[in-house]
Amino acid sequence: MAPKMVNEISVECPCCGARLYVDPELQKVLSYDPPPEERSGLDLDHAAALLKEQAERREAIFNQSSADIKNQSELLDRKFKAALEKSKGEPVEKPTRDIDLD
Repeated sequence: MAPKMVNEISVECPCCGARLYVDPELQKVLSYDPPPEERSGLDLDHAAALLKEQAERREAIFNQSSADIKNQSELLDRKFKAALEKSKGEPVEKPTRDIDLD
């Protein structure tokens, strides 16, 4: 910390928390104290719990995705069988080709 003179002003930065010591007569910064280092506040136990939670979440999303794909294939199979049953009773028609239209 800088020594305090009688006529110096101490100002704290609102953004970073650094402290500036300013001489009002010279209108110059005399000294500067850097902002205090911020700690993340996370310990290893908390970090391990977060990693475990994220792994469980990924596993749940994967299981849901695989179930959705299985349901989708069953749905498509049902639609195909329904369309096949519907088309069994209809007569077979020869498709119209472009060359036949001339």
